[in-house]
Amino acid sequence: MQKKVWITSMSKDKKQITGLLNLAKKYGLAPDGHFWVDDLQKMAWQAPLENLLAKDTALWVISCTQKDLEAESIRYGLSLLCLSLQHIKGIGFPILFVCPDESLKIENLPTPFRGCDIIKSDNKSLGAKMTAKANTPVKKIPTEYRLNIHANQGYGIWFELGPAKGATWDGVLAGGLTSEANAHGVGPKDSIPLKTILEYQMQGLKLKSGTDDYTAWAVKNTIDENQSYYVRFTDIPGNILFGQMPDEEDAADFHLLTLV
Repeated sequence: MQKKVWITSMSKDKKQITGLLNLAKKYGLAPDGHFWVDDLQKMAWQAPLENLLAKDTALWVISCTQKDLEAESIRYGLSLLCLSLQHIKGIGFPILFVCPDESLKIENLPTPFRGCDIIKSDNKSLGAKMTAKANTPVKKIPTEYRLNIHANQGYGIWFELGPAKGATWDGVLAGGLTSEANAHGVGPKDSIPLKTILEYQMQGLKLKSGTDDYTAWAVKNTIDENQSYYVRFTDIPGNILFGQMPDEEDAADFHLLTLV
C-alpha cells in the first residue's frame, strides 16, 4: 500500500503545490492536500484533521515561507491542528516544512513544531526525504503530560491537560500569556464534562516565567491518567503554562508551550 502524504499550502501558490504533488507521486507516494484557510472563529484549522489522522497518512508536509506564518492567528491555528494530531499519533509523527527560501527557522516555530525538519523546495533530495520520512516507523517519544484540544464554534477552544500515564497531579494550574482563562472544569479524559465539582478553585493567579507574566486559574482536584483538567481562554493565549499546583514548600515546575 502506498504511503499517503498530506500537503498543507500556506499560500495560494498553485505552481508550488503542483510541483510537490508531482514529486511525491514520482517517488511512489500518494499525495493529497489543501490550501490553508485563516479563520479561527469558524475553526477552519480543523478541516484537514480527519485526513491527517487517517491510518494511511504517514507524513505531513507544510509548504510555506516565514512571511506566510506572520499572522498570530495562522500560527495558533497550526499549533492547534498539530497538537490534535500529536494527541493521536504521538509527537514523533513526521512533519516536514518545505520552503522556497531560507527564511524559516526551527527555533522561531511554535513548540509543537520544534521536532520538525525544514528543507528548501529546490533541494534535490526533497523527494527522497519525503519517502524516507513516510516509510520510517513513528518514534515513540514520552512526555510528562497529556494534552488534547476540543473545539467547535458552539463551545470554543478547550485545552485538555493531565499527567502522563501512571502519574498524578495533586491540584492543577493553567495560565495564558496574552489572555486569561474564562472557564475550567475537571472530569474524565477525552470529553469536556457537562457538570464538574471543583475543589478550592482559584482565579487570577499571577505567575512569572522569565520576563513573562502569566495569569492562571487553578483547582485542588487530583488529576491522574483517567481524569483531566479542561480550560478555555478568552482569546489567543500566546503561550500557555500548566502543571501540578505546587505546595508552598515546593518550587514550581510547570510545562510551557509557545503556541504562536
